[in-house]
Amino acid sequence: MTDTKAKPRVLVVDDEHVIADTLAIILNQAGFDASAVYTGNEAVDLARTAKPDLIISDVIMPDMNGIEASIHIRGFLPACKILLFSGQAATADLLENARARGHEFEILAKPVHPQDLLAKLRE
Repeated sequence: MTDTKAKPRVLVVDDEHVIADTLAIILNQAGFDASAVYTGNEAVDLARTAKPDLIISDVIMPDMNGIEASIHIRGFLPACKILLFSGQAATADLLENARARGHEFEILAKPVHPQDLLAKLRE
């Protein structure tokens, strides 16, 4: 018997390759269809073609931060769930700025334990 239900597509975004790749592996093993990219620009480009159900993104990245990438992606994928994570204090200002522009995002603190992340995704 084959499972006809498609696996949820997840895009993991982090400029730290080890974190992005590791999260994608964990998610794939947990039954998701996950792929990793390493910049905000890559996330926006891949989201246009891959149309993920969920994006898990770091906030602080060198080219485009995760909040800006998420705002862009929400523009063409409004139903996509977005979960941000960060280990940096500067995130609060970026979140406040996004909130002032009408965008709310859920954020997890880095490092995030895989079990906590999976629990959050199953909510």
